[in-house]
Amino acid sequence: MNQPVRSPAGVALDEETARFLALLDEGFPPVHTMAAADARAAVAARRAPLTNPDDVRSATDVDIETGDGRIGARVYRPHGPEDVRRPLIVFLHGGGFVFCDVESHDGFCRQLAREVDAVVVSVDYRRAPEHRAPTAAEDAYAALVWAGEHHAELGTDPARVVVAGDSAGGNLAAVVALMARDRNGPALAGQALLYPVIDPACDSPSFETYAEGHFNTAAAMRWYWEQYLGPGRTLPEPPELAAPNRASTLAGLPPAVVVVAGADPLCSEAEDYAARLAAEGVPVLARTYPRLFHGFLTILALRAGASARELLYADLRDLLTVEVPA
Repeated sequence: MNQPVRSPAGVALDEETARFLALLDEGFPPVHTMAAADARAAVAARRAPLTNPDDVRSATDVDIETGDGRIGARVYRPHGPEDVRRPLIVFLHGGGFVFCDVESHDGFCRQLAREVDAVVVSVDYRRAPEHRAPTAAEDAYAALVWAGEHHAELGTDPARVVVAGDSAGGNLAAVVALMARDRNGPALAGQALLYPVIDPACDSPSFETYAEGHFNTAAAMRWYWEQYLGPGRTLPEPPELAAPNRASTLAGLPPAVVVVAGADPLCSEAEDYAARLAAEGVPVLARTYPRLFHGFLTILALRAGASARELLYADLRDLLTVEVPA
């Protein structure tokens, strides 16, 4: 009988999860000791080849005008009839605000489009440190506005729009939900925050418990925030453009699905943000996976994450249930 493997913080892991975690810890570059460009190159070199290109009918690259420059995005259209309006998911990739891009999350976005039967717009926002906060958030909001102006072209339903993101992209999704509320749209049916980065204080209980040995480290998180906010981690004005929990109120935000990796320095802040959303009247579905580590949802080869992805897709389908004729 196989015995569970204990992580450095004492989390009981199955053999596959422990093996993945060990490989990630051993092979992931020490980005907090590197220049941003070198970190990007090192992370890109580890990218796994795409294994699911046929999950979608098409994947088309587009340009989006932000007001102070152009950014890219990739539009994924699922298989199936073209005479219906589908839900729209505006997706924001993780990568510590510094690295990753539409290519790094290509496989996940294809699977997301297929399983939710939604059009997915994956945003290639500008990254730090060349572009400090709140540039990435403004780019993400500009992409949401662009998508809202192109529903007919995209074949999407204005009443069924979700903003979603993982890690730093989860931060951007939470911030964009606030921006859409405070700037009078576009209307959102939901927000999906996948082990989101929430606050630059980096002093929550899980930061100490899972500081090392669980792939995402406390040292790396501090470095990410310094790249995004600059030395001293000074927040922009208003501060919720980078730290969504600093908003004076979360009331009036769209329903949230919050996925938390239990063995992650970000665990506490994600759980706290979900709890505050609920306390301020926002419908919240929070799912915590105590034995999984940061990033597990987008590692398609990790079998331990498959059921969590299935639940995420089901949760999103529940938010987006009405089919609208084209």
